[in-house]
Amino acid sequence: MFGWDDDPDLNITPLVDVMLVLMAILMITAPTINFEEQITLPKGSRSKKVEKFKTLTIRMDKNQKIYLGKETYTLDDFADNFVLKSRDFDLNSDVFIRADERLEYKDVIYLLKSVKQVGFSKVSLITE
Repeated sequence: MFGWDDDPDLNITPLVDVMLVLMAILMITAPTINFEEQITLPKGSRSKKVEKFKTLTIRMDKNQKIYLGKETYTLDDFADNFVLKSRDFDLNSDVFIRADERLEYKDVIYLLKSVKQVGFSKVSLITE
């Protein structure tokens, strides 16, 4: 009485497998697609030129000699001389301190404190 086609059940397992493979392919290839659109940027006004602040680099070697440009200071007399020398620089400029790794921590912090006491706020320690 009942034949094989009277109560068919739908097997969706192959459909799910195919869709998962397609989704995996899409997820792998989507980040590599680059869209490039040609745009025309508006012309800006040339009335004001942006000025770039100079950067100041201070180096300290393993013998506690401090180099500021072509001048050399000892750790003891750097703070006083730097106060006088800082008038030549803008206090908004970046200051980079390069210190030898064999120096004691307190010597590098003293140099950092001396620079910040003058009024420089953008002081960075350079590492490798």
